[in-house]
Amino acid sequence: MNVWENIKLTFKKGDALIKLIYVNVGVFLLLKAVLIVLKLFNLSGTFLLSWLAIPADPTLLLQRFWTPVSYMFLHEGFFHLFFNMLCLYLFGKIFLSVFSERHLVGLYFVGGFIAALFYVLAYNLFPYYEPLVHASILLGASGSIMAIITASAFRLPNMEIRLFLLGGVKLKYVAIATILVSFFGITSSNGGGELAHLGGALTGYLFVLLLNKGTDITLWFNKLIDGIVNLFRPRRMRVKKGTHRPNRKMNDAEYNMHKAQNMAEIDRILDKIKASGYDSLSSDEKRRLFEQGKK
Repeated sequence: MNVWENIKLTFKKGDALIKLIYVNVGVFLLLKAVLIVLKLFNLSGTFLLSWLAIPADPTLLLQRFWTPVSYMFLHEGFFHLFFNMLCLYLFGKIFLSVFSERHLVGLYFVGGFIAALFYVLAYNLFPYYEPLVHASILLGASGSIMAIITASAFRLPNMEIRLFLLGGVKLKYVAIATILVSFFGITSSNGGGELAHLGGALTGYLFVLLLNKGTDITLWFNKLIDGIVNLFRPRRMRVKKGTHRPNRKMNDAEYNMHKAQNMAEIDRILDKIKASGYDSLSSDEKRRLFEQGKK
């Protein structure tokens, strides 16, 4: 198997986190390749960034209506990409231990949208940014990643992660420190990026807060994506059966059997935790346990 086939196989079999990282890296490499080709013809490719990144100017934003999506996959340099993808991988793994892959993708995009909204509103509301509005753009996945970090910290505040030179640090302190750094940096040269971080952090907090109350703020986005995907799927012929009643209510015996099977599965998962620890559970087992805990 060659390298390209291996990459395609990894992408196909990978979870949502791996796919998000692959898309970010793929966009970065494609953009760099285009810039190199343009440079060979003594052409400047700087216009590509301005057409793919979010402008602070609302007039330009209306003209470049695709930028609220494209900007969150756009990175200016290798280290910008590297550190963002490292954080996405580390905290995305933690996020997936308590939430689903659909939640991860939904929060990545919704967090990115609200991060962009924070940036545009701040640059047009606060006089400090007024001289910068017409020349400022926002790019990068950090707003989306901040939403994932904050959601993970809010759900697992006392979980410890190992940080270089610092040792074990609780997740809640990592999130608090990151938010404070962003707040104190909103008047720096990267003020737009720091505002986006704060917007992403607020999204992550609201995601967990509202999900605990039964409202999923990522649901609308996932339904939208499902609808778009279904438009391009070939329709399957449905064969009607006269005796088939998919919406029929279960009788008492069926209900009791279903309930007993469900409890047996939960008992098996709990036994597995006792024997091998929580980390030994599969994503589906963690989801079942989480759903049972909400009942």
